[in-house]
Amino acid sequence: MNGERVRYDKLFIGGDWVPGHGDGHDEVINAADETVLATVCRGDAADVDAAVAAARSAVDSGVLADPADRVRALRALRAALTERQDQIAELISLEVGTPAKISQRVQVGLPLAVLDAFAETAERYEWQTTVGNSTVLREPAGVVGAITPWNYPLHQLVAKVGGAIAAGCAVVAKPAGVAPLSAFALAEAVQAAGLPTGVFNLVPGSGRVVGEAIAGHPGVDVVSFTGSTAAGARVAQLAAANITKVALELGGKSANVVLDDADLARAVKTGVGNAFLNSGQTCSAWTRMLVPERLQDEVVDLAAQAAKRLTLGHPLEENTRLGPLASAAQRDTVRGYIDAGRSEGARLVCGGAEPPAGLDKGFYVEPAIFADVRPEMRIAQEEIFGPVLAIMPYTDDEDAIRIANDSDYGLAGGVWSADTDRAWAVARRMRTGQVDINGAAFNPAAPFGGYKKSGLGREFGVFGIDEFVETKAVQS
Repeated sequence: MNGERVRYDKLFIGGDWVPGHGDGHDEVINAADETVLATVCRGDAADVDAAVAAARSAVDSGVLADPADRVRALRALRAALTERQDQIAELISLEVGTPAKISQRVQVGLPLAVLDAFAETAERYEWQTTVGNSTVLREPAGVVGAITPWNYPLHQLVAKVGGAIAAGCAVVAKPAGVAPLSAFALAEAVQAAGLPTGVFNLVPGSGRVVGEAIAGHPGVDVVSFTGSTAAGARVAQLAAANITKVALELGGKSANVVLDDADLARAVKTGVGNAFLNSGQTCSAWTRMLVPERLQDEVVDLAAQAAKRLTLGHPLEENTRLGPLASAAQRDTVRGYIDAGRSEGARLVCGGAEPPAGLDKGFYVEPAIFADVRPEMRIAQEEIFGPVLAIMPYTDDEDAIRIANDSDYGLAGGVWSADTDRAWAVARRMRTGQVDINGAAFNPAAPFGGYKKSGLGREFGVFGIDEFVETKAVQS
C-alpha cells in the first residue's frame, strides 16, 4: 500500500465499472494505526436494481448453462486471484488486522482452495438423476444476492460466488463496509478472467440501504448472508415478503471439549490458537474450552503459556502473531465483555481490557483468558468476536456434553481424546454443524453451517452448490 490512500469511485455492474447513485463515500480505516486506508463510493437501491437486472440477463441468456463452462469460469477466476494474492493479503491485513502470514495462508489461500474444491465438485455433481419414472433435474436457481461480513472478507464472498457459479447462477454482492477492498479485487479478477458479463456484480454500501435492498428484492432468487444472528433475522424477514430462499451463516459460541485422556499439551495449545485466530474474529472459533474439573489448573497454566507466545503487534511485522481488531467499535465491544467477565466472577488468567503497552494507535486488545467460567455467564453465552477464551470445568462426559449444548448457537466445535470411539461418541451428541476430532484439518469440500441460531443451509462442496439450485421432476 506504501501509505497511499486508495479511492474506489465506481461499482462493478454488468461487466463494467460504472458510477453509483449513492451519496458520498465511506472511509475504510487501517486497523493497525487508525489512518484512512481507502474510500469507497456508496451504492443505493437503484444500483441494486441495475445489478439484479444485469445478473438476470446473464442467467436468462444461458451464459453458464453448460456445466463445463462453469468449471472453466471457476478455474479462470482462481488463476486471476492467484496473480493478485499478495496484494489482496496485504489489503486484508490492514483493513481487518490479520497478521500477514495468516492472511496469505487463510485470508487468500483458503478462498483459492475453496475455488479448487468447487471446480472439482462441479465436475462430478449429479445434475440429472432418475427416480422411478421421474427424471430429476437440478437447475440454476437464478440471481443470488450475497451479503458478506468483514472478518474473512474474501473467503466468505468466494464461498458464495464459487457455489453460485458452480450452480450456473449470477451474483449481486454487497461486502461489509469495514473491509470491502478485497471484494473490489475480486471484481477486478472476474474482469481479468473473462467471466461472462453480469455473472458477478458488486454494489458496496450500508446494510440498511444496499443490504436491505438485496434481501427484499423481488428479482433475487436466493439470498446468501453471513453475519450476526440479529442481522440474519432481518435478512430472513425481508426475504420472506417475496418467499425468497435464504441461506444464513450466523454466529457461534463453539465448545472445545478436552476429555480427561487427551494429549493435554497439544489440545490446549491448538485450542488457544483456534480461539485467537484472526484475533478471535472467527464465527467458528472454539471460544469455550471445556476441561475436567481436576485438570483445570494445569490447563490454565498451559493456556496462559500459549497465549504469551502470541506476539501482539502490527499485522505486517514479521514477528506478529496477533493483530488488532477490525474497528474501534469491535475493540470497545470486546473490552466491555472482558469487564463483564470480571464482574460476573470469572477468574482472569491473562490479558485485560486495558490498552496494550506500546500500542497507542490501532484497535488492539490483549488476548484474555478466563477460568472458572460458569455456563450462565455472558462470556459463556454471547458471541464476543475477539480474543477472549472461556475455560469451563466439567465433572464427567455427560456434564461436558450438557455444557457444550447449552448455547443458542451450534456452528462448530472440537473434541480431544486418546480414544477415538469415545471422541466420536461425544461428537455425535454435540448439536453443532462441524466437529473436529483431535485437531483434524478444515475441509473446504465438507459442509459448513450451523444448528439453532447459527443459521440455515450449508456452504462448500456439494452442499454449497445445492443451496443455489432448484429441483425439477419430469415424469415420462
